[in-house]
Amino acid sequence: MLEALLIALVVGGIAGWLAGLVVQGTGFGLVGDIVIGILGALLAGFLFPALGLSLMVGGGLIGAIILAFIGAVILLLIVKVFKQITA
Repeated sequence: MLEALLIALVVGGIAGWLAGLVVQGTGFGLVGDIVIGILGALLAGFLFPALGLSLMVGGGLIGAIILAFIGAVILLLIVKVFKQITA
Protein backbone atom coordinates (compact mmCIF):
# COMPACT_ATOMS: atom_id res chain seq x y z
CA MET A 1 0.00 0.00 0.00
CA LEU A 2 2.72 2.47 0.96
CA GLU A 3 4.80 1.34 -2.01
CA ALA A 4 1.90 1.95 -4.43
CA LEU A 5 1.39 5.44 -3.00
CA LEU A 6 5.07 6.23 -3.36
CA ILE A 7 5.09 4.98 -6.96
CA ALA A 8 1.97 7.07 -7.75
CA LEU A 9 3.67 10.17 -6.31
CA VAL A 10 6.86 9.56 -8.31
CA VAL A 11 4.97 8.87 -11.54
CA GLY A 12 2.69 11.85 -10.96
CA GLY A 13 5.60 14.10 -10.12
CA ILE A 14 7.58 13.16 -13.20
CA ALA A 15 4.55 13.36 -15.51
CA GLY A 16 3.36 16.65 -14.02
CA TRP A 17 6.82 18.19 -14.21
CA LEU A 18 7.23 17.14 -17.85
CA ALA A 19 3.74 18.38 -18.73
CA GLY A 20 4.51 21.71 -17.02
CA LEU A 21 7.56 22.07 -19.26
CA VAL A 22 5.52 21.36 -22.39
CA VAL A 23 2.49 23.52 -21.55
CA GLN A 24 3.91 26.93 -20.68
CA GLY A 25 2.12 29.48 -18.52
CA THR A 26 0.37 27.16 -16.09
CA GLY A 27 3.03 26.74 -13.40
CA PHE A 28 1.54 25.19 -10.28
CA GLY A 29 4.79 24.42 -8.44
CA LEU A 30 6.07 21.01 -7.41
CA VAL A 31 3.06 19.95 -5.34
CA GLY A 32 0.67 21.23 -8.00
CA ASP A 33 2.62 19.37 -10.68
CA ILE A 34 2.36 16.13 -8.70
CA VAL A 35 -1.39 16.62 -8.29
CA ILE A 36 -1.80 17.47 -12.00
CA GLY A 37 0.26 14.38 -12.90
CA ILE A 38 -1.86 12.08 -10.74
CA LEU A 39 -5.11 13.59 -12.01
CA GLY A 40 -3.73 13.38 -15.54
CA ALA A 41 -3.02 9.69 -15.07
CA LEU A 42 -6.59 9.14 -13.90
CA LEU A 43 -7.94 11.21 -16.80
CA ALA A 44 -5.91 9.31 -19.39
CA GLY A 45 -6.76 6.00 -17.72
CA PHE A 46 -10.45 6.67 -18.31
CA LEU A 47 -10.19 8.66 -21.54
CA PHE A 48 -8.02 6.31 -23.62
CA PRO A 49 -10.19 3.18 -23.23
CA ALA A 50 -13.37 5.24 -23.71
CA LEU A 51 -12.02 6.46 -27.05
CA GLY A 52 -10.88 2.97 -28.02
CA LEU A 53 -7.22 3.92 -27.84
CA SER A 54 -4.46 1.89 -26.28
CA LEU A 55 -0.92 2.85 -25.42
CA MET A 56 1.32 0.10 -26.76
CA VAL A 57 4.41 0.80 -24.64
CA GLY A 58 4.09 -2.22 -22.44
CA GLY A 59 3.46 -2.13 -18.77
CA GLY A 60 5.61 -0.86 -16.02
CA LEU A 61 6.87 2.48 -14.86
CA ILE A 62 7.69 3.98 -18.28
CA GLY A 63 4.22 3.19 -19.63
CA ALA A 64 2.62 4.69 -16.53
CA ILE A 65 4.71 7.86 -16.86
CA ILE A 66 3.84 8.24 -20.55
CA LEU A 67 0.14 7.71 -19.87
CA ALA A 68 0.17 10.15 -16.95
CA PHE A 69 2.15 12.67 -19.02
CA ILE A 70 -0.41 12.62 -21.84
CA GLY A 71 -3.25 12.98 -19.36
CA ALA A 72 -1.47 15.80 -17.52
CA VAL A 73 -0.84 17.68 -20.78
CA ILE A 74 -4.54 17.36 -21.68
CA LEU A 75 -5.52 18.55 -18.21
CA LEU A 76 -3.10 21.51 -18.30
CA LEU A 77 -4.38 22.55 -21.72
CA ILE A 78 -7.95 22.49 -20.41
CA VAL A 79 -6.92 24.58 -17.39
CA LYS A 80 -5.04 27.03 -19.65
CA VAL A 81 -8.09 27.48 -21.91
CA PHE A 82 -10.35 28.15 -18.90
CA LYS A 83 -7.83 30.64 -17.49
CA GLN A 84 -7.80 32.52 -20.80
CA ILE A 85 -11.59 32.51 -21.06
CA THR A 86 -12.09 33.87 -17.54
CA ALA A 87 -9.31 36.47 -17.78
